[in-house]
Formats: sequence, C-alpha cells, structure tokens
Amino acid sequence: MLSDPICALATPAGRSALAVVRLSGRGAFEIARRVLGWSADRSIEGRRVRLADFRDADGVPFDRGLVTFFPSPTSYTGEDAVEFSCHGGLLAPGLLLAALIAGGARQAAPGEFTRRAVRHGKLDLLEAEAVADLIDATTRAQGRVALHQLEGGLSRRLESLRSDLLDLLALLAYDIDFPEEDDGPIDRSRIREGLDRVKQGVARLVATAPLGARLREGALVVLAGRPNAGKSSLFNALLGTNRALVTEIPGTTRDAVDADLDLEGWPVRLVDTAGLRDSGDRIERLGIEVSQKYLTAADLILLCVEAGRSVGEDEEGWAKRGKTMIVRTKADLAGLDVPMSVSATTGAGLDRLKAALRSELFGDFNRFADLEPMLTRERHRVALRQAAAALVDAEPETAAGGDAVLAAHHVRRAVGYLDELIGVVDVEAVLGRIFEKFCVGK
Repeated sequence: MLSDPICALATPAGRSALAVVRLSGRGAFEIARRVLGWSADRSIEGRRVRLADFRDADGVPFDRGLVTFFPSPTSYTGEDAVEFSCHGGLLAPGLLLAALIAGGARQAAPGEFTRRAVRHGKLDLLEAEAVADLIDATTRAQGRVALHQLEGGLSRRLESLRSDLLDLLALLAYDIDFPEEDDGPIDRSRIREGLDRVKQGVARLVATAPLGARLREGALVVLAGRPNAGKSSLFNALLGTNRALVTEIPGTTRDAVDADLDLEGWPVRLVDTAGLRDSGDRIERLGIEVSQKYLTAADLILLCVEAGRSVGEDEEGWAKRGKTMIVRTKADLAGLDVPMSVSATTGAGLDRLKAALRSELFGDFNRFADLEPMLTRERHRVALRQAAAALVDAEPETAAGGDAVLAAHHVRRAVGYLDELIGVVDVEAVLGRIFEKFCVGK
C-alpha cells in the first residue's frame, strides 16, 4: 500500500475555471497512458506540459486539458507522478477521477501525497507539517513562519542539536571504553561543556513555544468588563462588521461571541463576553461563567471601562486574572483623547489600540525571528521538553565521579526525542495523527 497508485482532486470542488487532479505511485504512467489514449511505445518527457484529450474507461473523450509527467525521484512524492489540469466544475474532474480509478488507481487518503514525500525523503516530518500550516495560514505572519519551517529552518536547528548530542555520545563512549581508574581519559569538563551547549540550544527553542503557538492558533484576546461598558461595540469596530448584538440594555450579551481577526498581518481570536456582575438571571449567570473561563485562558484581556469614570474595585480584581490592558471606551461621549481611549462610533483611537495589541501580543517576534525558528505545535513542545528533561538527568552523571554509562543512556533518550520530532524514527501513530488533518490531494 506504500507505493500503490493513488489519485485525488488537488483543488477545491465546485465551479471554477480549472481543476487539478494528481496521480502518484507504482504504475502511474501506465494508468495515465490509458486515460490519455496513448500507446505503450509513445515516449514520455518528464516535466513537460502537454495538451491532450482525457478519455473514460471506454475510450470516449470527455475533456481536453494539460498533463505533466514527473518521473521519480524528482516528483513531489518521490514516485512517478502525473498532474492533470482539466476544466473545473463537477463533471470533468469527476469523470477524470473515475477514469483514473478504473485504470487501477485508488482515491488518496488525507495527506497521503505528502506522507509519501516523507517516506521517500523528499521532506522531513517538520517540513510536512509546515505544508499543512502554510495551506491553513490566514495571515502574513503565519505564512512567514510556515514558509521558514518548510524551507528547513527548524529542521536544520534540530539536526545541529542532534549532531552535537551524537558527538557527546562519542566522547562518553570513549570514556566508558577506556577508563583510567575513576576518571576516563576525556576531561569531564569537556563533556559538561558539550552538554551545557545543547541544553542552552534546546532551552532557546522551547522559549519560542508560547509565541509560536500564538502565531499558529491565533492570540486569544478577550473583551471583558461591566455590562454596557462598550465591549460589543468595540468588538464590532475591531472586526469592521456588526458581529455582536449591541443595545443600551445591560446584559444583552449572554454568551461569548468569537471571531478571527487579521490584525494587520497577525492572527487574533477575538472574544466578546457577557458583562461581569452579580446577576439573579440564571441564563446571564451561565454566560458570566463562560466569560470567566475565557478570562483564565486569554493571552490578553481588554478590560473595557467607560471613559470619564474611575476604575472600580471589581474591575481591578478582574484585571488581576491575567495579562490585562485597560481600554477607555465611549471616548466620544466623554470628550477624552487619552492613551488607550477609543470610540467605536467615530473610530478614534482604534489604530492606536491595534498597534498596542500587536506590540503586546507579538512584540517578541522580531527578537526570535532571525535567531530561532518557532515551535508552533504541541508535538514540538512536548518532544523538546522531554529532550530537555533527559539532558537534566544526564547532567549529574557528567560530573567527576559520575556514571558515564548512565550519562550516555540519558543522552540517547534525548537523541530519540529529536529523532521522533524530525521523523528519523518511524512512528505510525505520530504519522497518523499528523496526516489525518491534511486536505485530500496534498
């Protein structure tokens, strides 16, 4: 099943000018010949686009389009592969897929083309994840990070750390094989320095995890405050659309309303919550409980306080729930223009607020961007933290009088975690979880 021919529509289904259908695997060229009506002795030029008729299982033409052959190992998957460009819509792509399946191919599973690329060494596992992240990206910042990972930025950094660990293992092996009484011929300080260097490298990568997750998933920004504090109006103003219901009646927002916001190229998940107060209304109390959960999880709380009045004790308590920015709303009514004052009605102060949000949420990006690739997934964070823990376990054994065998064992554990992360170790469960969320045809 690892090399049997697979096919899939690589473009979205529906009305369109063109559609792309992919075919890859053992015998892909023979299947393509059948669909094209080409004889077995007709030569195939790799990577050359040709105009051809597409035929069904009975040899009847149903469309005319472009076909390109990609001989192994120079294709995306590393196998013989073919790409067909037919007319869009429902009919032509459906007939083309049916013809390929009748010719001996099967429908590809989600991510199967990229999974084969990993199998054949065209991509490592981190680069494959970056393919999915680039497809799913909705902001420039997400695309930038995904592209850097696709180009091997994170892979190269991890491979460098892995190489340093293997060098360390070589020193420990020499220390084990050629001991001199209690101390081996290798200066233990040299081993310790090597270990410290890798520990620092792993720590620098782990430090990027919070920002990396924020970039990939979107920073969670929660608007909180008393009823009628202007939260929903500010929510709509930031989105540029009337997403939340706004009235002068306190308690209008009964549940959390969320939306994705492209904050000048940065991904934000914006949440409008129910007004925080003591309420005898059961439904409103349920909404307030939901608000409390969002406040706990927020990357940043925008505490909305109407301009012209002081911050109450209850609001000061809410501000302590997490990282909080106090925003003075309804500035047009109070006639104020002070830092972090906004008017959802006139738009005054919105650009200033957006700049402050960008700085608060993503200000560390420039500090990391040119120095460290980002850890964007939980899988990355878990593996690096496990590797860091293994290196901590190795540390006391690298001191004078320590057990070099135990030190080597812990260093090998760290190497194993990096191997699993990059994909050097073939773990089917890991591959399954990663590729099941890919789109079909990629």
